[in-house]
Amino acid sequence: MTTGRRGRLITVDGPGGVGKSTTVAALVHKLADRGEQVHATAEPSRSTLGQFIRENADDYSGAALACLVVADRHHHLAHEVIPRLESGITVVSDRYLASTLVVQALDGVPQQYLLDLNAGIRMPDLAVILNADPHSIAARIAARGATHRFNRTPDFPARESALYAEVVAILRGMGVPVIVADTSTAPAGVIAEQIAACVPAGLGSVAPDPESARTQGAPPS
Repeated sequence: MTTGRRGRLITVDGPGGVGKSTTVAALVHKLADRGEQVHATAEPSRSTLGQFIRENADDYSGAALACLVVADRHHHLAHEVIPRLESGITVVSDRYLASTLVVQALDGVPQQYLLDLNAGIRMPDLAVILNADPHSIAARIAARGATHRFNRTPDFPARESALYAEVVAILRGMGVPVIVADTSTAPAGVIAEQIAACVPAGLGSVAPDPESARTQGAPPS
């Protein structure tokens, strides 16, 4: 797979109900306002396979669902993400590798198996991990209604939130710059401003500002 490096891949992950979609929309708007070409996307993707996963996540589990998710990721990269990166477009994805390392792990799949499945994928230039107090997450899910089997379990928000905190260290160990933001205390617009400030204008790789990362509660690299 060709992995053009001109554009930048920014991924936004976190527990269900933490505000990923709202933050992605705000970030895309801010980057576009400063003149960048930006493409918003999501996983599962909008492809036929991605739609199948969205509609059938309650019927598949464990390694079977993990394989479907990663197959969709490879297709997503090849047909939507990489071509845009090679054209110098910033791609912002609502869910990516971090979500797999958390949700599929909580679904009983060994983490090393998940890392092996994802071997060779395009790594993010910047991974954003949104998190929040588990009680706040549970309240948001209750207000909007559970959308799949994962967030119908009462203890799932706490387990998911804790594992996302662990995945921050895993991603940094893989050389991925990571920003952590607490959506319990800051609205999406403010968080999007903080993320955008870590994305320098023009093409090339990105890196989070260390002071900004520390103020958001991220563990040191």
